[in-house]
Amino acid sequence: MSLSARLALRLGTLDLRADLEVQPGELLALLGPNGAGKSTVLRCLAGLASIDDGRIALDGIVLDQVAGDSELEHVASDIFVEPEDRPIGVVFQDYLLFEHMSVLENVAYGLRSRKVAKADARRRAAEWLDRVGLSEYAAARPPALSGGQAQRVALARALATDPRLLLLDEPLAALDVGTRASVRRDLRHHLESFEGIRILVTHDPVDAYALADRVAILDAGRIVQSGTLAEVTAHPRSRYVADLVGVNLVTGRVDDGVLVTDANAKVVVADAAPGPSFAVIRPRSISLVRDLPRGTSARNAWHGTIVDVDRLGDRVRVGIDGPLPLTAEITVDALAALELRPGDEIHATAKATDIEVYPA
Repeated sequence: MSLSARLALRLGTLDLRADLEVQPGELLALLGPNGAGKSTVLRCLAGLASIDDGRIALDGIVLDQVAGDSELEHVASDIFVEPEDRPIGVVFQDYLLFEHMSVLENVAYGLRSRKVAKADARRRAAEWLDRVGLSEYAAARPPALSGGQAQRVALARALATDPRLLLLDEPLAALDVGTRASVRRDLRHHLESFEGIRILVTHDPVDAYALADRVAILDAGRIVQSGTLAEVTAHPRSRYVADLVGVNLVTGRVDDGVLVTDANAKVVVADAAPGPSFAVIRPRSISLVRDLPRGTSARNAWHGTIVDVDRLGDRVRVGIDGPLPLTAEITVDALAALELRPGDEIHATAKATDIEVYPA
């Protein structure tokens, strides 16, 4: 049994169309830039937002389905299971603990909303507080908790209802840098004891690396890439992933050993099959020169204007705008020798053999 979801929703400027398949015991991390639709996906799964088209099924039970669904034309009527009736637990980014309730009452809240008797709900809530190491705070109110403790209470509240699907929306975002690493370790420990399906929304690749079995990259409402984090970052297929790993991603079509972009920029490549392709140019593979020396006709050379100079230790990242926007990484000595400033014109060069190409 698994989660199978096909989501279509228009919300303001967001046009979301995403398919998800997640197995029990698996943790899928949704990564992507702000506004990509990550939290909206979670809201649809939880029943807090209605889809315009598609189908959501958990363990073979349909939770949301639209009549006349484009891929299920025989469906005669809508299906929508209310949030409180879905076997789903949610940990919100800001935890959303009730400040007027004790920690114990907060954990019991989900059970009580599902008509569990008060005594039984409090007993099960106490068991979960013990599991997350917060029994001594049962009578405390949320304002008395640290960020890490509040996160554990929110997690206990979500898990106390024995959900089949656990949704975590940026569960570490509210924490300061000093406590995030330790809380991440605690979270991993508690998630390992949960045998259901888990989906984590995060903007931090460290969270994905530490917690997830698989990642899906959501960009502008579309899942553009999925796999392990290592697989995704090894061959970026979106600008977001390229920026994530600090490389230049160029998209175009390869013919006769030259990749041509939509802006008609040309990249000479080596050993690349013809057709739509991605090319990765690593910043350290790029050299910068004020004037092109003789004999560069066999190499890539692109003219542009410097828009950003960012020093990182003994290295400098130089942003270049032009027909082929690039980021180069050079030494501090090279920066001083070239006397580079934003607004200066520059030539960027790279060897064809230093450029990795793969089909789009």
